[in-house]
Amino acid sequence: MTPGNELLFLALGGSGEIGMNVNLYGCRGKWIMVDCGVIFGNPDYPGIDLMLPDLQFIEERLDDLLGIVLTHGHEDHIGALPYLAADLGVPLYATPFTAGLIHGKLDEEGVSDRVELNVVREEETFELGPFGIRYVPLAHSIPEGNAVLIDTPYGRVFHTGDWKIDDTPVMGSPSTAQELTEIGDRGVLALVCDSTNVFNPEASGSEQEVREGLDRVIAEAKGRVLVTTFASNAARLQTLGEAARDTGRAMCVAGRSLDRILRVAKATGYLRDFPETVDFDTAMTLPRDKVMIVATGGQGEPRAALARIAEGNHPLKLDRGDRVIFSSKQIPGNEIAIGRIMNALAEKGVEMVTDRQAFVHVSGHPGRPELAEMYRWIRPEILVPVHGEMRHMAEQARFGLEQGIARAVVQQNGEIVRLAPKGPEKLGHAPAGRLVLDGDVILPADGSTINERRKLGLYGQMSVAVALRADGSVAGEPEVRIQGVPVEEDREPFLEEACLAAAQAAASGRGDREKLREAVRLATRRVAVKWTGKKPVVDVLLIEV
Repeated sequence: MTPGNELLFLALGGSGEIGMNVNLYGCRGKWIMVDCGVIFGNPDYPGIDLMLPDLQFIEERLDDLLGIVLTHGHEDHIGALPYLAADLGVPLYATPFTAGLIHGKLDEEGVSDRVELNVVREEETFELGPFGIRYVPLAHSIPEGNAVLIDTPYGRVFHTGDWKIDDTPVMGSPSTAQELTEIGDRGVLALVCDSTNVFNPEASGSEQEVREGLDRVIAEAKGRVLVTTFASNAARLQTLGEAARDTGRAMCVAGRSLDRILRVAKATGYLRDFPETVDFDTAMTLPRDKVMIVATGGQGEPRAALARIAEGNHPLKLDRGDRVIFSSKQIPGNEIAIGRIMNALAEKGVEMVTDRQAFVHVSGHPGRPELAEMYRWIRPEILVPVHGEMRHMAEQARFGLEQGIARAVVQQNGEIVRLAPKGPEKLGHAPAGRLVLDGDVILPADGSTINERRKLGLYGQMSVAVALRADGSVAGEPEVRIQGVPVEEDREPFLEEACLAAAQAAASGRGDREKLREAVRLATRRVAVKWTGKKPVVDVLLIEV
């Protein structure tokens, strides 16, 4: 699919899921990409921490890809760049804070010298082939959240990225209602819009209100206070610094990602008045009511600071009467991991406060009143919901039509949509899927490696070694080893029967080696089924002696 005299839209991630945002715009033979993010692994993908978008479609058209425009610095918008940007070989464009985060990631991966990273000031314009690009500042939970205003010969697109309305932001200067109305006055073909909080009947709320809530729950605490939040939420870090001053507590920061955000924020002009922090040893010697810890791990990440503190294997300690404040919202899918940490904290007698008990968090995404305002300001001809599961996007399309937008299109990853002329129209499908980062290797998310790992996790594994003489006869007893086969107390008699079955199958199977191997595999697996009801993965090794 090469775009002709038209404007095309294609999501390769983030439409039909929350996270891993990748959006392509095509016009007159060329493409640009907006964002390139990740999502975190889940139990369906054992051993996987990060999942990446499958960019096969655009990798086959790299000569036509002009660049990648990044809206802001959250992982679900920039996290795939360290692993994919060098191979894509096109320039990146980002505002200063986002560029600082990206550069650090590229550096850690050792590819910063292979990727061109261009820093663009907010509200500056630049051109990529038939596309004119302008960043439009919007409020979000990270500095320099931006919409991207895309000018094309076939109409203008207002791509919101992640956003909210905050009349009293603690960081940055989002565009005013008047400025956004002026964009709408000049005509907008399509609004490509965040759907995350479409079911929320109320506006997200202001960061300033969170400060008041945090002040209250921190001041009430008699012991140590630990606050966990998204590391990238620099506005929340600013609020926490102010809350520490308001309540007379020293600040201690625990987590590499927090250190990185603080470093980049200060280097780009933010958090200049953030309080001096104390180290772990000092924090543990201060009076319990005079210290506040800010830690990573509020989504249940097992290696993050909060999990290690909860388990008691971190220099920072919490005891009965201390308080942990979850200044973040649970991401769907993380409930079990978060619950595990909460249970460990409860066992220690630690008090916990979430956004259900106190006003300690506001979302960075728009509720229905904010969506309605954006529609009123921008007045697009077409609404394209993104950044959501199918139910979120379908609901935003319905809501937008109800609010007076003429047309809406509910698309999902891989669907090619013509926006103009005569759009929206779905033209066909492009390959769209997921990759996994497995150690240092990138693999298909549902390829043989992950499928094998799932089978091992579900059924266990048996290894059978059979020694054969040159004439094909069995030399000695076969040897069987098991992993994850549920025989526990009956392990020895089970292994004896499995060895006997393997020996009998091998003795009767002279000749074709593959037939012999299969006979041994089936015989030993039948023993496992009889004893456990499970069908483990059986590997048979034939050794010539």
